[in-house]
Amino acid sequence: MVLVQIISTGMTIAYKLAINDEMNLRILIAYRSIFATIFIIPIAFFVEKGARPKLTWTILFQSFLCALFGFSLSQNMYIESMHLTSATFPAAMTNLIPAITFTMAVIFRLEKLRFRSLEGRLKVGGTVLGIGGAMFLTFYRGLELPMWSSDILHIEHGLGRVSGIKPLGAILSIGSCVSYSLWLIIQTKLSQSYPCYYSSTALIVSMASVQSAGFALCTVRDWSEWKLGWNVRLFSVIYSGNSPVEDNHDSSARS
Repeated sequence: MVLVQIISTGMTIAYKLAINDEMNLRILIAYRSIFATIFIIPIAFFVEKGARPKLTWTILFQSFLCALFGFSLSQNMYIESMHLTSATFPAAMTNLIPAITFTMAVIFRLEKLRFRSLEGRLKVGGTVLGIGGAMFLTFYRGLELPMWSSDILHIEHGLGRVSGIKPLGAILSIGSCVSYSLWLIIQTKLSQSYPCYYSSTALIVSMASVQSAGFALCTVRDWSEWKLGWNVRLFSVIYSGNSPVEDNHDSSARS
């Protein structure tokens, strides 16, 4: 789990470096899913060869939803929020995911509230505390620290560069958390019907590649934006391409 968090932190930094290099955000997410697909398919093929259950339309549909909510939507909103705020803001807002997931699980009757028990009261208290902390982080301006500037990683301070941008970034960050929580719930069902974690990851990122690339192609008309050189853009997509694999195993372990 510690290794997963370290990798995720590195992914956030890689995202920010690509943003500072003015890489198109939609193309970045598309390349990330493509590189993740290239990375995981050979592993799934050899490790789980002969152990995979038969694919059904239900499994394919669940994989499609996992790709949509766990990758295409959540990552596009996450990185856009980072672009409008700072590298630390959306990363901090991900602490909302357990609270949102618990709330949705109760709504969908996947988990009972059990408020009379100590466990139930702790979960409700943690949910309220998490949501309250997110609201505080969104609206509190705070103090500006006189830190040095850097051409590699520029740190934003205050509520935002332009009035109105930070609230939009906060909304996108919360939307990313909601989308990710939906993915966790659907992933639980997928893990029960298709308990081959490498193969399910391969299915998810393959579908995410089609979704993300399709979205990027519909919104980006300049083909030169797709060029990758031996620079920070290539590093960002290669490094972040491994992250969905780690996230999927983390989700499967929790479910």
